[in-house]
Amino acid sequence: MLMGLTGRIAGVSGIAAQMLPPWDGAVAGRFAFVAGLVIAALVVRVTTGSLPPLTLEAGPIALVAAGLLVGFGAVWGNGCTSGHGVCGIASLSSRSIVATLVFMATAVATTFLVRHVM
Repeated sequence: MLMGLTGRIAGVSGIAAQMLPPWDGAVAGRFAFVAGLVIAALVVRVTTGSLPPLTLEAGPIALVAAGLLVGFGAVWGNGCTSGHGVCGIASLSSRSIVATLVFMATAVATTFLVRHVM
């Protein structure tokens, strides 16, 4: 809907980063977008009676480190998996296709190292 109505990519990291000051005239739309992400979970809870199970197998230090690495990667890659992987590939952007291939290769390598080497 965001692409169809405004021509903008629905990249969650970019939308969240632009919620920080200084604000422009579109900040209300960004807050509404992020609120919709949260409200969607509440809608699932109300309509199904439960949420899918969530299991975290990492400690707080690993979660903070992972969050910082993902944030750095999203800034360095000029977008996140939702922007590049969903919207960018859908628009046949070669830059987004390459970025998504790098995301996926990094995820496979990291998972292999963490589960089989460390």
